Amino acid sequence: MQLREKADAGGVDKARLVEALTRVLPAGALMFEREALRPYECDGLTAFRQLPLVVALPTTEEEVAGVLKACHELGVPVVARGAGTGLSGGALPHPDGVLLSLARFTRILRLDPHARTAVVQPGVRNLAISEAAAPYDLYYAPDPSSQIACTIGGNVAENAGGVHCLKYGLTVHNVMRVRGLTIEGEAVEFGSEAPDAPGCDLLAVMIGSEGMLAVVTEVTVRLTPKPQFAQCVLAAFDDVVRAGEAVAAIIAAGIIPAGLEMMDQPATAAVEQFVHAGYPLDAKAILLCESDGTPEEVAEEIGRMRAVLAASGATDIRVSHDEAERLKFWAGRKAAFPAAGRLSPDYYCMDGTIPRKHVGPLLEAIQGMEQKYGLRCINVFHAGDGNMHPLILFDANQAGELERAEAFGAEILELCVALGGTVTGEHGVGIEKINQMCSQFSRAELEMFERVKAAFDPAGLLNPGKVIPTLNRCAEYGRLRVSGGRIPHPELPRF
Repeated sequence: MQLREKADAGGVDKARLVEALTRVLPAGALMFEREALRPYECDGLTAFRQLPLVVALPTTEEEVAGVLKACHELGVPVVARGAGTGLSGGALPHPDGVLLSLARFTRILRLDPHARTAVVQPGVRNLAISEAAAPYDLYYAPDPSSQIACTIGGNVAENAGGVHCLKYGLTVHNVMRVRGLTIEGEAVEFGSEAPDAPGCDLLAVMIGSEGMLAVVTEVTVRLTPKPQFAQCVLAAFDDVVRAGEAVAAIIAAGIIPAGLEMMDQPATAAVEQFVHAGYPLDAKAILLCESDGTPEEVAEEIGRMRAVLAASGATDIRVSHDEAERLKFWAGRKAAFPAAGRLSPDYYCMDGTIPRKHVGPLLEAIQGMEQKYGLRCINVFHAGDGNMHPLILFDANQAGELERAEAFGAEILELCVALGGTVTGEHGVGIEKINQMCSQFSRAELEMFERVKAAFDPAGLLNPGKVIPTLNRCAEYGRLRVSGGRIPHPELPRF
């Protein structure tokens, strides 16, 4: 490769950048050949791809600091990346920048069963924390469906959740402290291992900031005791609206299940072929409601849930008889995404949140959108907190289908906002939902977001072009919405 070149837009001298990074990284920790960059061109939102100038693979905090200092001095953008399992394009590389991979930060530095905490590096897999804590009857509660692969650094960036987030919370509720580095390479810490930290709650600002404020190098997580016992109720409904109303009824009854999930009929049919969980295929929707605690607590809560479900019109109610059956019920829900991949060459996973009472009406609206856009959609929900994940099925090899899938997804998100919800629950904004941020927030609010970012990153070099739309973009988006048009995502190569 000819290194003495400059990127078209930013005028970055690649040879100078490589020379600077070579001074702070060991041999084999910097990649710049085109084919070596290919695996990093996108995250889980594969419709958008972009090669970075270089990929850095540091192994120590000192090396990360060196990369950031060099990029700051040269004015080069930096995009931090974990496992690349994100679904909103948050780890999409910058064409004139460095892709900073934390994949080699895989150590659990300390696990304290008495304090019920673990200190881990950002490249540690979500599930690996629970595996390490298991001998002490502890686990890490947030459990996204990608937990076997996703890393804690990415979980912090996106404020990830999972099927048990209703009772045990999202990442923000289970992380006590984050250590990171600013774009200048300066070490900063947010939160504390003590019960509380003085001053403003900057930890909550950091979690979910999508790599725009600092690069995470160490995380202290809260570990939760494993419950003595757990059972799962599977309830079938012949109408999606009644299933949605049952969700609201359970919460209104003062019951906070360990998990409360919903799948529509196309979703249950897809996963049943995949995992054979025993789902009733004639049901229009099913709910999975889990209770955990002592056997006595579980028996009492299961009885209350069954009564509410029956009163809400459930046509079939089953309670798991043993741990194997409970895990099988959940295996179907957690396999929804790979099951969708068996139905269609491509799928587009949306992520929005609505008030629980609107779950049924939203599903009915999505059915109408299927006809409008000529595409199928299967639906899974973290129903307990209104976080929905429609999976729009399409074939990118068919002309126009990707564009229709994008328009379909955009209409779903706009409806979420109209129903009093939000454009994301746990997947983040990235580039995927940047247009809908214009609908969600006012000009003054977006300006405030920019000021928060500027306080941490005045030069705007950390993950630029993500999350916060420009005011010009929002003005154009508003004009096109009024006229019935649609502003596209940022111009990027599509596949």
